This record gives sequence, structure tokens and C-alpha cells, in this order.
Amino acid sequence: MANKNFVEDEISNHGLRYKDKVVLVTGGARGIGRGCVEVFVKNGAKVAFCDILEREGKVFEEEQRLVGEAMFIPCDVTNEEQIKMVVKKTTESFGRLDCLINNAGSHPDIKMIDDFTAEDFRQLLNINLVSYFLFCKHALPHLRSSHGSIVNVSSMVGQYGASGSVTYGATKGAILAMTKSLAVDEAVHGVRVNSISPSTIKTPMLDFFLNQSENPQDATKAAADLQTLGRMGTPEECGEACLFLAAEGSFCTGVDILLSGGAELGYGHKSQTGNVGKGYFA
Repeated sequence: MANKNFVEDEISNHGLRYKDKVVLVTGGARGIGRGCVEVFVKNGAKVAFCDILEREGKVFEEEQRLVGEAMFIPCDVTNEEQIKMVVKKTTESFGRLDCLINNAGSHPDIKMIDDFTAEDFRQLLNINLVSYFLFCKHALPHLRSSHGSIVNVSSMVGQYGASGSVTYGATKGAILAMTKSLAVDEAVHGVRVNSISPSTIKTPMLDFFLNQSENPQDATKAAADLQTLGRMGTPEECGEACLFLAAEGSFCTGVDILLSGGAELGYGHKSQTGNVGKGYFA
């Protein structure tokens, strides 16, 4: 009953579902991270976000300050000292930390395993997986104090695989496994750890891949048609899923929300012969 009353109080407070809570979003200047920042700021949170894209981050910070409280911190997520600095600056500026959203990541070109090097894989692991581990490690002392939560952004590729995405899929699958194990460890501290696994989301990263196609218009339609709903998702919809896990999902831990638009449903032609890299965008 206490949790129910808490949720009702949050929602009734002018519809601000995360009022005065503090959120840290990684990779927040573009794409899904940007959508998360917008949703949490709109719902009354104090949001710190980091990104390697310094110019875009500063412009976005100014835009969000017209809506609520937002702070941009430049960061290379492959650098542990910079990660520690981001967590320190967030907690010193806002006094606490209630939610960490691990989102920063990269997607390499679509290609077969023969064309990836070990160094390619190591670099992607550092960006997509080790950064999540380090942000969790350094944020958890603060999240334990607030009985907060972590939301890790994975991908549908981590569950179902995708042509030409062996290294990317490996990082995203590892995020899912790490989320569940960390949820077990942190339950004793009252910290919930969850994830979301989006399918095809309309982001600048996706646009880059689509525009490399021979016919970007046809490729965009094909990407939309992968979903049963017949469209791509939006960064804001990803942000709403993260907000649910942070605000209302008080009995959710170790949970992954498959934010797929029904992409995994139904039987269909699965042969990849002569069609490498054309069957999935996420």
C-alpha cells in the first residue's frame, strides 16, 4: 500500500511523475538518451546527462533549461576517471542520485565476423558494456542511499540476434545478463536494476545507416515494416519506458522491457542468403 500511495502522490503532483528526483543519463545528447532526458525533465526530475558530443550537449542543455533542471557534462565513457567525475559532479550539484540510465553506445558497420578484428571488438566492448559496468559501480554508493534504480539500455538484437551484428549483439546480450545478476546483488540494498530492449528506433544513428543504402527511402520503409505496428519507435517512447521503470515499476527488478512494436511476433522468411545486413536495423 505504501508503494501504491507513493505512485499516486507522484502522478497527482501536476502529472510530474519524477518530481525533484535526480537522474543521470549517459549518451544523452542524441537518440534514445536525448529522449530519456526530455521525458525525465518534463516530469520534474533534475537531470544530468553526459556525452562525448560537447557542442550538441551544450545546445541541448540550454533547450532543456527552458523546461526544467538539466546539466550537461562532457564525457568519454571509455575513460574511467571521466566517468567518476560525471557521477561526482552530478551528486555534488544535485545532492543525491535516484536513477542511472546507461545508454551511451555505438553500432559498428553491418558486416560478417571475418571483417571484424579483435581490436574492433575490444573497443566496442569498452563503449557498450564496460562503460555500463563502471557507471553502475561508481553510482551505486549513491543509489543505495536513495534506494534508487538503474535502467540499462540493451537491444532486441541482444535477445534475438541480427545479421552482420555479431559484435554489437554480443555487447547487448551481455548487458541483459549483467542487469539480472546486478539486480540479485543489489536487492539487499533496495536498489532495482532493469533494462529495456528496443527494436528499430528512429535515431540519428539509424538514419546514418539508412542513408548509406542504395535507396534510403525504401530502406526506411523496410525498417518500419519490421515492426508489427508498421512503424519505428521514437526516443521519447524509450524514455517513457525508462520513466515507468524508475517511477511506477516499484516491484520490477531484473526485468527487461522488450520495446519492439511487435517485431518479434509471427513467422516469416528468415533466410539470409544473399541478404546480409538487410534484415534488421536496431
